[in-house]
Amino acid sequence: MTVLWEPPADVRQTSRIGDYLAWLERERGLIFADYAALWEWSVTDLSGFWGSIWDYFDVVAHDPPAAVLASAAMPGAKWFPGATLNYAENVLRMPGADDDEPVVVAYSQSREAITLPPGELREQVRRVRAGLRARGVGKGDRVAAYAPNIPETYVLMLAAASLGAIFSSCAPEFGSRSVIDRWSQIEPKILVAVDGYKYGDKSVSRAAEVEAIVAALPSVEHVVTIGYLQEKGNFSDLTGEDELSFEPVPFDHPLYVLYSSGTTGLPKPIVHGHGGILLEHLKILALHHDLGPSDRFFWFTTTGWMMWNYLVSGPAVGSAIVLFDGNPGWPSLNTLWDLVDEAGITYFGTSAPFLMACRKAGLTPGKRLKGVGSTGAPLPPEGFAWVYESVGRDLQLLSLSGGTDVCTGFVGGSPLLPVRAGVISGRSLGARVEAYDPQGKPVVGELGELVITAPMPSMPVGFWNDADGSRYREAYFDVFPGVWRHGDWITIAEDGSCVITGRSDATLNRGGVRLGTSEFYSVVESLPEVADCLVVHLDKADDPNGELLLFIVPAEGAEVDDALRARIARELRGALSPRHVPDAIHAVRAVPRTLSAKKLEVPVKRILTGTPIESAAAKGALANPESLNAFAELARTRLTPPGRD
Repeated sequence: MTVLWEPPADVRQTSRIGDYLAWLERERGLIFADYAALWEWSVTDLSGFWGSIWDYFDVVAHDPPAAVLASAAMPGAKWFPGATLNYAENVLRMPGADDDEPVVVAYSQSREAITLPPGELREQVRRVRAGLRARGVGKGDRVAAYAPNIPETYVLMLAAASLGAIFSSCAPEFGSRSVIDRWSQIEPKILVAVDGYKYGDKSVSRAAEVEAIVAALPSVEHVVTIGYLQEKGNFSDLTGEDELSFEPVPFDHPLYVLYSSGTTGLPKPIVHGHGGILLEHLKILALHHDLGPSDRFFWFTTTGWMMWNYLVSGPAVGSAIVLFDGNPGWPSLNTLWDLVDEAGITYFGTSAPFLMACRKAGLTPGKRLKGVGSTGAPLPPEGFAWVYESVGRDLQLLSLSGGTDVCTGFVGGSPLLPVRAGVISGRSLGARVEAYDPQGKPVVGELGELVITAPMPSMPVGFWNDADGSRYREAYFDVFPGVWRHGDWITIAEDGSCVITGRSDATLNRGGVRLGTSEFYSVVESLPEVADCLVVHLDKADDPNGELLLFIVPAEGAEVDDALRARIARELRGALSPRHVPDAIHAVRAVPRTLSAKKLEVPVKRILTGTPIESAAAKGALANPESLNAFAELARTRLTPPGRD
């Protein structure tokens, strides 16, 4: 594998993880020769490692913990029993931040840019907190935001957290049905919503959606509107004279509820706790992304994706955060790259599909950045190469994978590790990630199920309304008891580097040859005639190889004809294996994707085997639900006997 970046010789003197290593030696007498040794300790001595994170970052607590880890059982690990703290208090401490410099820089296609220095952020949180309290919101109540990635949403989350209330957000592009499916489960007391937004040059009203949501949620006692499209709203009335203070809550007190994509059923309401999220984000943002007071941290995300929750923890490590709301492709794919200079971004985070789209468009942004982060899908080798050829040669590219379930990445990079094309540099500190074969035995250098074999503080507190924990156990622990099964295929090399090759429930398995979808997409989408694609494997009772179907969205001016089909077959045969040449290649207008841009192989597979659209996928969770119609029509054609109609 091509090495694209190596840690500088003075990395231990210049990075935050280097400072942490020096602290461990000074305060604990622990010396680690390299990242591998540090990782091994972090997943073996869980109390030692997570206790050091608490102490190194000087977590503000109201009551100290009686222990670090009272029970290591999964599920049910008990972290920092007896401790009380508040996530918002630790974020708003903003260690090392300059009082005169912005800590929030917000750009939008709906209004002018907004900057908030630390004092103004604290004051806004104080006012909104007082307004929530005046409306009867207190510890344990739910506060819902139907709002985009703007300062008001961030302020609302911190204000709710400061009270011990529980926050939940849905991006305003979510349809009302999708929102109702989520919030009817948690019964919010107050709803804060925008009236609409601009996406590029298009105005989108959400008045009807807000009305439908309110009508369907009898628990809502107060509706507060942000005049984001029409500049008419009463968000400024959410105020009061109370001083800013922070409710001390137990380590595992609910902070916010995130949701699974809900593409194949009711979204799972995943409850995250104050302490677990705080410790995990302090660790990963400072020690892996190397963020601190001199940084401006950006990640392109909406409030419907866990990367928003990840981004907005930035001030907890002293970093300023850059928010963006709008169409990242309007007026061109240069929009976000132009923001690097305008906002002074030092760390640029985005999705793998965005980086690949920039590569395909031939962009050469050429930016001075400390780091680029990529997640949301595996980044193929050519995506790595494009970043170093076209964005910057000296930056660290960190390809990250994790999930909403843990609100972090459990594999990624480190300033101590090299970057190699197509490879995730290593496993995150404190995350005991392994690959299991079907018998539940760990394998190295072979494809296996991604599992986590030791608890992490940011694993969910539980699911909402799951008193006996049965839904939670079924989601992660039903295959390997006591071990978290994540649902991805992973290959872990001897040196700890990893390759993730797609969802294990979307595997291509032909005659015993198993292949993740990401390698397939890397080959097909490298062709200039292909704008997007999706592949599914269907079992056939009379054929052990089953049936492999490829769906192509042609690039502008291209056509899915016999010549292109033959070229795709040649490329797949040469790059992968003859078994991975599709049995049929169909043209479609769009590939179905979630609102966070993930491809939907499993719902398509269900539709093609006769499941009705409404049962196979929750349309409200899709960015383009109409894309499913083509698959339903193909299923009808395939399943109708010859001569019948």
